[in-house]
Amino acid sequence: MKGILRFAQNDKQSAQNDSVETFFNKLLAPRYAEGGGRGDSMRLVSHNSAAFLVFPETPEYPRLTREILDEIEALLERIRREPVFQGVVIAANSISWPTGAEIAEVSQFSGVGAREFAERGQSLFGKIACFPLPIVAAVRGFCLGGGFDLALSCLARVASLDASFGCPGVAVGLITGWGGTWRLPRLIGKSQALEIMLTAERVPATQALTSGLVDEVVPGRELWDAAARWVEELSARRSGSLAH
Repeated sequence: MKGILRFAQNDKQSAQNDSVETFFNKLLAPRYAEGGGRGDSMRLVSHNSAAFLVFPETPEYPRLTREILDEIEALLERIRREPVFQGVVIAANSISWPTGAEIAEVSQFSGVGAREFAERGQSLFGKIACFPLPIVAAVRGFCLGGGFDLALSCLARVASLDASFGCPGVAVGLITGWGGTWRLPRLIGKSQALEIMLTAERVPATQALTSGLVDEVVPGRELWDAAARWVEELSARRSGSLAH
């Protein structure tokens, strides 16, 4: 359990630690509670009043497998049911944000299986976009393909200086199918979106900030604090709008 539940020392809600820990005990799936977690599973971390869903530390770049999609959805559903956090941060691991689906998994799909997988991602990312709490993407490293679609479904995006964004699949005749093709033009305009989606070129973090693709760029060591700050700000905005 200690390998999964890492409570930051600077958590602003230290007075509520007991209730948060009780919440986590309820929140975690049985396989975590019994075995202390798996290295290839999403980690749940409390940091500055936000729930951080962190991609696993794997030998290769993180991938959006069916199992990972299921874990994200299950954790978000449990967070939604418990009024503990101001919001959620979906965070890259220590190396990178997801670089898309798992190619070995996708290549085994039949036509029906491929469609079901596409619909699975679309459904989850739609839930992220409409989640009752603000969800912020904390991106480092590569944010590509289906991972790009995931970041676009979040309410805000914070990137480290080494982050880059793009749709490399188009170079081999593939395009993502999880909502990025319509979310990206709405965010930065049709012209810039088409350039990103059709050239397979990667957009560095500073250029992404200029275009409006990301909301803030920070040094890597400040990524979590910046993402938590955006959760706090977006939560305050939402509370203020509801009050009026």
